[in-house]
Amino acid sequence: MALVSASPDQVALGIDIGGSGIKGALVALATGELLLDRQRIPTPQPATPKAVTKALAKLVRAFAWHGPIGCTFPAVIKRGVAYTAANVDKRWIGTDAEALFAEATGCPVTVLNDADAAGLAEMRLGAGHNQPGVAFVLTFGTGIGSAVFTNGRLLPNTELGHLELAGREVEPWASDRARQEGGLSWKRWARRVDRYLHYLDALFSPDLFIIGGGVSKRADAFLPHLTLGPKVVPARLKNEAGIVGAALATAAHYAEGG
Repeated sequence: MALVSASPDQVALGIDIGGSGIKGALVALATGELLLDRQRIPTPQPATPKAVTKALAKLVRAFAWHGPIGCTFPAVIKRGVAYTAANVDKRWIGTDAEALFAEATGCPVTVLNDADAAGLAEMRLGAGHNQPGVAFVLTFGTGIGSAVFTNGRLLPNTELGHLELAGREVEPWASDRARQEGGLSWKRWARRVDRYLHYLDALFSPDLFIIGGGVSKRADAFLPHLTLGPKVVPARLKNEAGIVGAALATAAHYAEGG
């Protein structure tokens, strides 16, 4: 693959690490457009730091990229360090993912929570653009990620998929993985999501819920079964939001001299 010639303020490489797949693309920062074809490889199992880092470096080489990289990770991330590991190997806890990835790729890397990245993309270029008040971006995939914004400003690492509802953790019950593994119809799964959304609405009274992650491609199958009306909309960037948000985050980081 030929190297894309562009300045770091125009293009960045975004990579989205999930529990089942690692996806990446070059992103036009002004529009969020993916340049060239998106690449995807399976997340190694077990998803240890060594295995994931090796897979990430392989993906970066496929793009022949030598500039800033934004990378999502399914964990609480503070200053590049993973503090949780819900859907990856527990050895990630306490690991400086940012330093590990930078050493393996030879590129400057910014690491952030996966749902936060998707939220940044949706708030800047998607369904949350110019949204006032409180907006929640919820990603339904292997797990449930959350990103919370007040007048466009992010409250990082909220991890609201791990709330308890009726005595059980929401994520294993209402994620897209739960839908698939349980053989649930979209309507039956939507009832679980609806109950979760009403719970969040009672706790936080947000102005808007944006539903992203893999399920956003099938919004027509479940949105009609949700009962919060116009407060719930599908993500416009669909499952590419994490890639786009990661690229936006790293571009912002290095623009600020990070």
